[in-house]
Amino acid sequence: MSATRSPKVSERVAPKAGEPDPKKKKRNEDDGPDFGTLFHAWIEAHRSSVIDSVRRLGKQPIGSFFTCLVMAIALSLPMGLSLLLSNVERLGGSWQRAAQISLYLQLDASPSEGDALVGQIKGMPGVADAQYISRDQALNEFQQQSGLGEALKELPENPLPGVVVVTPDEVDKPALEALRTRLAELPKVQQAQLDLVWVERLAAILKLGDRFVFGLTVLLVLALLLVIGNTIRLHIENRRTEIEVIKLVGGTDSYVRRPFLYMGALYGLGAGLLSWGVLAFGLNWLNESVVRLAGLYGSNFSLAGVPPADGLSLLLGAVLLGYIGAWIAVARHLRELAPR
Repeated sequence: MSATRSPKVSERVAPKAGEPDPKKKKRNEDDGPDFGTLFHAWIEAHRSSVIDSVRRLGKQPIGSFFTCLVMAIALSLPMGLSLLLSNVERLGGSWQRAAQISLYLQLDASPSEGDALVGQIKGMPGVADAQYISRDQALNEFQQQSGLGEALKELPENPLPGVVVVTPDEVDKPALEALRTRLAELPKVQQAQLDLVWVERLAAILKLGDRFVFGLTVLLVLALLLVIGNTIRLHIENRRTEIEVIKLVGGTDSYVRRPFLYMGALYGLGAGLLSWGVLAFGLNWLNESVVRLAGLYGSNFSLAGVPPADGLSLLLGAVLLGYIGAWIAVARHLRELAPR
């Protein structure tokens, strides 16, 4: 009879203290890597793609610079025209002066009644300012501007009425017409005159400019997509053999696509920075002549630079265009990248 004793059933079934459960260990291995490991691998894959794209662009600094420069010029044209139109609209702040409403008072209206009328008009909604011009002041101005001073002195009495010049809050034709109607009903007002011809002409010119900028932007965006697409296509052709080997060993389309997408985004980033610099320099260079011309007309108008919000929008749009152009180029040629 053997002296060895077989282990108890409980010892055969339950593992000893401190020993891992083999079933539990096998179950954890079947679950795969955890989220932290997957996220770290995802970050590492994108980091290596960015580094690889920067390194490949750095190997061709002149070609990469001129590609970004061409894209920057194409981006600067519509953006520059848009900024110039914005400055013209800012200059159009004088629209309020051009759209002033002139209230011609009755001849028997006294200066005190004119001042009281000005105070009443200033409290009305839609009015930015009001100014009273007396009959004597109107006559003096007319004598100076018409050159008929001696002839006007021979008149038996002053034929000019007092005038209240009303400056509206905003230049909107329906609102101005409604304001003119309300002002014409005030006491001692004989006639309310509103001249919007100059305002409407300038508004039509600016609207035409906006449409022109929009059409030019669409055309140049298409041109940019073609430029970045052709550039990425050349990079794809240069790496065709490498890509075919990657796909041969099981590389996915997303793995092949990722470096080219980052390359397109980097082209867009460089073009956006160059375009921002070109616009800032161009507006500053043009501003000297604008200030000199405005000074001849007694104005202190000057061109505003590139607003930070517009600059960031330009930068973001350039990166997005580069990314989209690269995506289109890779998607078009991805079917041809199968191993042969």
